[in-house]
Amino acid sequence: MAQKADLTSLAEALLSGAVDVIDLSAPLGPETPLIKLPPEIGKNTPTVEVHNISNYDQNGPFWSWNWLKLGEHSGTHFDAPVHWITGKDYADGTTDRIAPKNFVAPVNVIDCSAEVKKNPDFLLTADGVRAWEKTHGDIAKGTWVLMRTDWYKRNGSEKEFLNANETGPHSPGPTVDCIEYILSKGAIGWGSETVGTDAGAAGGMTPPFPAHNLMHKANRYGLASLCNLDKLPAKGAILIAAPLKIVNGTGSPLRVLALVAR
Repeated sequence: MAQKADLTSLAEALLSGAVDVIDLSAPLGPETPLIKLPPEIGKNTPTVEVHNISNYDQNGPFWSWNWLKLGEHSGTHFDAPVHWITGKDYADGTTDRIAPKNFVAPVNVIDCSAEVKKNPDFLLTADGVRAWEKTHGDIAKGTWVLMRTDWYKRNGSEKEFLNANETGPHSPGPTVDCIEYILSKGAIGWGSETVGTDAGAAGGMTPPFPAHNLMHKANRYGLASLCNLDKLPAKGAILIAAPLKIVNGTGSPLRVLALVAR
């Protein structure tokens, strides 16, 4: 009965506006910034394309619809464990096989925006997370950890969003020990506002790309190109991040939402 009452209270709070629904997703279209890999590493995902099928015309007089060409990891997207070689053997590691209960969880938001404003290469360490916990409380098992950087405000310009030059991309992210620490706490996933879940300099870390390498090795998840994390509290929000049920999917664009009490 208590659980039923809790859900009734949540429904009433949503209807009354006592709980806000915050959109954490970027628009998805031909202008969406996508990660750029050097050719010696591999192929890049294609630019998002939207093609018209009909628009209340001779091809379909009463309806309008489109077909899409896009990569699984385009725009605001979900990384499933099989996205990385370290997670390739998980039977439940694809977007169609992950338990639905894992798509809804409490969220911790670590604000690094002031540091990133001074240094776009800022790295969040395990000590940084521990310092945050001293103020806001421990990261609980089964919760998301998101790194707020306000980087999403660059999303309107691919050049500013990717922020790459002759020395490589320059964007914030986690260190190896940061990811190791949140995994030790039992976090269900890691998310960022940058084009991918790792820092621009992550290729030079040991192991390289720790947010991918270690999170997916542990059968955990990633969220990239998030927006509006500045609208979330450090704790107390509920994250809803359900990827498309793509057969054998390594990831998916998605609409990430957060439930926040006013």
